[in-house]
Amino acid sequence: MSIWEKAKGKVDAIVGRAEEVYGESHGDAAAKLHGEAHRIEGETEVEAAEREETAGDARPDDGGSRGH
Repeated sequence: MSIWEKAKGKVDAIVGRAEEVYGESHGDAAAKLHGEAHRIEGETEVEAAEREETAGDARPDDGGSRGH
């Protein structure tokens, strides 16, 4: 995933949380649940992007050979 996908996930999480708070403050259960789902989806996208970044950083063991 690219940095843009990670950023999109963060935006989705923030927008979802805002909708969740709106639903809580206005007694709108549907908005609250939709916001919660949106927030969780965004958080999942961010976590997946971070996992992919760390997986890309891991390099296979070359057995100590450094090309010398």
